[in-house]
Amino acid sequence: MPHSHKHLFARTFKAAPERLHFAAHSHHYWPDVTRDAHLAAWDRAAELADTKWEWLFGEVIPEFQRHLARTLGLGDGPLADGSSFAFATSTHELVFRAFTSMELARPARVLTTDAEFHSFRRQIDRLAESGQAEVTSVAAEPFDTLAERFAAALRGGQWDFVLCSHVLFDSGFVFDAAPQLLAEAAATGALAICDGYHGFMAVPTDWSAVADRVFYTSGGYKYAMSGEGACFMHCPPGIAPRPLYTGWFAGFDALAAPGSDRVPYPEHGGRFLGSTLDPSGILRLNATFELLEREGLDVATIHAHVGRLQARFLDGVEAGEAGPLSIAELIPGRSLARGRFLTFRRTDAGELQARLQAARVLTDRRDDRLRFGFAIYHDDEDVDRLLASLRAL
Repeated sequence: MPHSHKHLFARTFKAAPERLHFAAHSHHYWPDVTRDAHLAAWDRAAELADTKWEWLFGEVIPEFQRHLARTLGLGDGPLADGSSFAFATSTHELVFRAFTSMELARPARVLTTDAEFHSFRRQIDRLAESGQAEVTSVAAEPFDTLAERFAAALRGGQWDFVLCSHVLFDSGFVFDAAPQLLAEAAATGALAICDGYHGFMAVPTDWSAVADRVFYTSGGYKYAMSGEGACFMHCPPGIAPRPLYTGWFAGFDALAAPGSDRVPYPEHGGRFLGSTLDPSGILRLNATFELLEREGLDVATIHAHVGRLQARFLDGVEAGEAGPLSIAELIPGRSLARGRFLTFRRTDAGELQARLQAARVLTDRRDDRLRFGFAIYHDDEDVDRLLASLRAL
């Protein structure tokens, strides 16, 4: 990838030409095609009125599901049609729906890490507080022993629900062992879920080896570049067939059927659907997938581009060209695999973020961690401008 592909995001750059945006891991710029898709959602609703749902379920959503299947390496197997994917406005809704499928008469035994995103952490802590869950959290650090320690905890207990991230949201560390460890958990009967939000479209991911056992959830807000409201979960066939938390979309196929003594569920991923939502995010995501295909930009190509820019930036940090930043503050260190952002642990992370924002440089932070996110709309000049902005501090 010889350049930054800024032209694909022309409207956003025109809206704020002076801004230097290095928070692509937080709010990724939307390519111009998503605006057309967003407007098309309105136009089609006006055209089709009540028959809009037939169009969405008959054309738009199957296309969405096929794109997901190809991106996660399911395109050559029995799940190639994407029917294993449920969709919702948030991954939190889908994960909690999966949790309710267990219907246990005792607290659920939950294994996770201490580096999961706030929505899951808050929810699982509240369930523990109410007596519905007993939670064991494996410390993410030190990163180089996480796989070993998570495996020991997994094998040392009996678990009902196991969840961990593929890429940790507060550091960018790629937890490569997650798929196989979750598959091991599923083999014991646990409900196993991978949070792929910082991995999907960020690092090359092939889910085919564990797709029959392990759930995978993500969405369009970050590296899929299509904004809010287009989240999904791959749901292995036959596992958790009847979630307690459900909505009318899950019974869409049965709306015209005679009544039954039991609430009906489909066997495909639709069993995890909820209720009416705004479909514009799904149209935006479809448009982004089509754009990347036209441009010849797959996940591996984008990841390589970002990796080269990250290396340029880190070389500058090591050379003392990044103002207050030190390479010793980088987590994880340069020798470990990371996703699409760089994290520096500093006690003044909030102050540095604010000073950069005042200089029209957008980053973000999580507690004492300052994060810099890289994207296909960045180039060498942007990295050099970022280093210069840090030197100016």
